[in-house]
Amino acid sequence: MKLSFVKFITALLIIVNSFCSLSVWADGRMEFIKVSLNDNWKFSRDPQGKGFNDHTSLKWEDVSFPHSWNTQDVMDDDPGYYRGTGWYKRKVKIDPGLKNKQLFLYFDGANQQSEIFVNGKSAGSHIGGYTRFCIPISNFLNFNNPEDNEVVIKVDNRHNDDIPPLSADFTFFGGVYRNLYLIVKDEVHFDLTDYASNGVYVNTPLVSEKSASVVVRSKLSNSVRQLNRVLVETSVIDSLGNKVAVVRSSVKLTPDVKSEISQEIKGINNPHLWSPDAPYLYKVISRIYDAKSKRLLDEVINPLGFRWFKFDPNEGFFLNGKRCKLIGTSRHQDYEDMGNALPAALHIRDVELLKEMGGNFLRIAHYPQDPVILEMCDKLGILTSVEIPVVNAITESEEFYTNCREMQKEMIRQNYNHPSVILWAYMNEVLLKPKFANDVKRQDEYYKNITALVQNLEDLTRKEDPSRYTFISNHGAYDLYKRVGLTSIPMVIGWNLYQGWYGDKIEGFGQFLDKFHKENPGKSLMVTEFGADADPRLRTFNPLRFDKTVEYASFYHEVYLKEIEKRDFVAGAAVWNLADFNSEQREETMPHMNNKGLLTWNRKPKDIYYFYQANLLRKPFVRIASRSWNLRSGIADSDNHDFCIQKLKVYTNQKEVTLIVNGKNLGTKIAKDRICLWDVPFINGLNTLEAVVKEGGLLYKDYTEIDFKLLPYNLNSSLVPFKEMNILLGSQRYFIDDLKHVVWIPDQPYRAGGWGYTGGMPFKLNNGNKDGYGSDGNIRGTFDDPLFQTQRVGINEYRLDVPDGLYHISMYFSELNDGREKAPLLYNLNNSVAKRADSARVFSVSVNDKQLLKALNIREEAGANAGLIKSMEVFVEGGKGISIKFSPIEGNPVLNALQIRKEF
Repeated sequence: MKLSFVKFITALLIIVNSFCSLSVWADGRMEFIKVSLNDNWKFSRDPQGKGFNDHTSLKWEDVSFPHSWNTQDVMDDDPGYYRGTGWYKRKVKIDPGLKNKQLFLYFDGANQQSEIFVNGKSAGSHIGGYTRFCIPISNFLNFNNPEDNEVVIKVDNRHNDDIPPLSADFTFFGGVYRNLYLIVKDEVHFDLTDYASNGVYVNTPLVSEKSASVVVRSKLSNSVRQLNRVLVETSVIDSLGNKVAVVRSSVKLTPDVKSEISQEIKGINNPHLWSPDAPYLYKVISRIYDAKSKRLLDEVINPLGFRWFKFDPNEGFFLNGKRCKLIGTSRHQDYEDMGNALPAALHIRDVELLKEMGGNFLRIAHYPQDPVILEMCDKLGILTSVEIPVVNAITESEEFYTNCREMQKEMIRQNYNHPSVILWAYMNEVLLKPKFANDVKRQDEYYKNITALVQNLEDLTRKEDPSRYTFISNHGAYDLYKRVGLTSIPMVIGWNLYQGWYGDKIEGFGQFLDKFHKENPGKSLMVTEFGADADPRLRTFNPLRFDKTVEYASFYHEVYLKEIEKRDFVAGAAVWNLADFNSEQREETMPHMNNKGLLTWNRKPKDIYYFYQANLLRKPFVRIASRSWNLRSGIADSDNHDFCIQKLKVYTNQKEVTLIVNGKNLGTKIAKDRICLWDVPFINGLNTLEAVVKEGGLLYKDYTEIDFKLLPYNLNSSLVPFKEMNILLGSQRYFIDDLKHVVWIPDQPYRAGGWGYTGGMPFKLNNGNKDGYGSDGNIRGTFDDPLFQTQRVGINEYRLDVPDGLYHISMYFSELNDGREKAPLLYNLNNSVAKRADSARVFSVSVNDKQLLKALNIREEAGANAGLIKSMEVFVEGGKGISIKFSPIEGNPVLNALQIRKEF
C-alpha cells in the first residue's frame, strides 16, 4: 500500500506526541523515523520472580530511560546489591498508516538478559549487557486499534555462569540504562538486524597523503513479496558539505531475501587525513532509491576518517607514517547518584575531559559503551580500543563460548565504521583468579580451554575485520600467561601492571617492561592499566603505599609515566582510570569505590590530572597541583611564628615557574620532570597563591586560594589562640571534610606545652600485601570511614596542655579486629589474605582523673567495624590542661580519633 503524505504526517504527529521524537526527512517527505522511546515507563522489581502478570505483588513507579535500579543500594552498608528481575511497561500509539512499514525497537543497552513482549507476546530477546540489539515488532502490533499497543521489557542482571562477565572489579548495574528508540523503515532498507549494526560497513583499504580509496559493503533487507529493483547510491561528503565522490549500483532484490553489495570509490586525491591533532571527518551517505519511481527508501550516514596505522614491536605505534605514543586512560561508564544510567552529555563530557588532559587514547574497558563515546572520539581525535566483558575467568560451556562470540560480533559490526577504533580486544586478566587451584591436572585442562577460546575469538576477530589489530590485557603474572600461551596469540599484548601498589616495588615496573620486550622481541606491547587509589579527602607529606592519599598516587604516576615515555617499544599506555567508579564489593577508605581515577566520581580533577596535562599538552601550561586541597591545617613552626611551612607542588610544561604567595614573591624554580616544589609559609585564614610562567612574551598564570587553619605550637600561645583540634590517631595523613569545613591532622607523641599520645602502637593490618596502613574495612554507619580506620593500640594517655576553659571532647572508637579472615577480593592482584585476630577489648577512660567511660566494650556496644563516638564536656582550670587516661581491663585500649573544641 502506498501511503499519502498526509497519512505520513499524521503518523509522525502521533509518534511525536507519544515519544518527544526525532524524525528524519528527505526531499520533503518522511522516508523513515527514529524516535526516542525513553519516557512514560512504569517500573517494578520482581525479586521473587513471580512474573509480570502478577500485578498484585508488583509495585510500579514512574521512570524514564536511561534507568538503573542500582543507583542507591550499591553505596549502602549492606553487602551486595539487587541482582534480579526488573519489569518495564508502557503503552505505545501506532498509527494504522504504518502497517506496511517495518518497525523495530532498538536498544543501546540493557543489563544483562532482556526479553521484549509486545501485546503479550514475546517479540525477541538478547543476552549481554553492553552491546546494542534490535527487535522487529511489526508482526506483534495492533494497527486496527492504535491506542492499544503495550510494550513490556523484562531485564535480569543476576549472575549467570554462561554470560560474561562472571566477576569483576566494577558493579553490574541492572536496567535499561541506555537509550531506547522506535525505528520505522520502509519495506526495503539497510539491514538493522545484522547484529544491530546499521547495515553499512565502510573500509579504506588504500590511504596515503596523496590518494585514498573507499570500499562500502551494504546489507539490504527486502520484505516486499515481489521482485524489486533498487538503486543504491553511496556518496563521500567532506566537512564543508561538498560531494567528493559518488557511486551508484542497480540491485535486483529477491522477495523476502537479504542481499549484500560492495561498492568501491577510487582516486580520492589529496585526502584530509584524520589524526589526534586534526580529526578531519568526511561522511559516507548511503541511500536506497526505488529504481522506477526514484523514491528514497532509506538513508544511513557513517563517519569516514582517512588514516593508516601500524604497531611496531620495537618502535611503537605509528599513525599516518609518524610515530605516535598512545597515552590516555581507560573508562568506566558510571557516575555519582546515577549508576551507569547517564545522559549523553555526561558521556560526551568524559571524552572532552580526556582531550583537555592532552590524551590521545581511550581504552573503552571492560565492555562496549554508549554509542556517543566513539562518536566523540571520532570528532575529537581520540584513538581507541574496545573490548567485550570476558574478565577474570571463563565458564567451560558451549553456551559461554557462544555468548563470547556473539558479543564480539556485535561489538565489531556495531562499531566498525569509527575511524578512532584501532584495536579489538576480547579478554582482560582472564588468569587473575584461576579455578581448580587444588587440582593441577584439572587446572591444566581449564587453561587449555581458555587458550582454545582465545584462539577462537582471535580467528573470529581477524575474519570480521582484517584492517585492525587484536588485543588482550593480562595482569602481571607474566610466566603464567606465557605458559598458557596467551602472550603469543593476539597481535598486541596489553599488561595491567601495579608494581608499587598491589605488590612488588615500584622499580619493578620498568624491569617488567624490559623483560617482556627482551623475551618477546616480535610482539607489540601496551600498558593497559596502571594506577593507585587516591581518595581526594586524604592528604599527606609522608606518602606510603596503600595510604590512599593523593600524594602517593601522584608519586606513583610520576614514576610510571617517566618509564613509559623513555621506552619506544611501549606503544602506549592507559591510566586506570579516567574517573573513580563504583565497585560495590570494595571497602577501604571510600567503600564501594575504586579511587584510581584521575577525576573523582563526579568528575572533579585530582592533582594527577594536572600532571598529565603538564606532560601531554603542547600549549603553555601551569597548574598548582594541590589546588583542590584548599582547606588545610598545620602547626605553627615555633612558639614565635604565626605561620606553618608546608610543601607545595606546581606542574608545568615550561622551563621555570615563579610562585607568589599572599603578594610575596617566593622565587623562581626550574622545573624538573614537569614539577616545581616550594616551602610555603601559610598564615591563618585565607592564603592567595599565584603560579606564573612566561612564554613568548606572554604570561600564563594559575591562581587559587587556600583556607588555612593554623594551630598553635604551644597550646597556651597568645600569638595563635587555641580554638579546636581534630586528630587522627595512628595516622600520617590528613582527612579533609569539606562539608563540615574540618581538617583532621596526623597524630604525634606528646610534647610539653603541646599535645600528643603516650604509649601504644599504630594499628597494623596483617595481610602481607600493604604497608600496614590501618584497616581496609568498611566502617558501618558513617561516610567518614578514615576517621575510624586508623587507631593507636595500647595507648596509655592522651594529653593536651590547653588553656583553662570549657571544652567539648569527642572520642572516636572502632573495633577493627572482627575475628575473621577476610578473603582477598578479585582486584587484589597478589592474592594475599587479611588475617584479623579475634581479641576481647574492655577498658575504662578517665578525663582529668574523673572516670567517664567505665568498662567500655566497643564490640559489644557497636559491633565490629562500626563507628562509635563518645562526647563529653570538660572544664579545665588551674593550668592542668586535659589528660585522657586509658585503663585496660581486658586486652589493649584503643583510640581512633580525637576532637577537642573550646567552647569558652
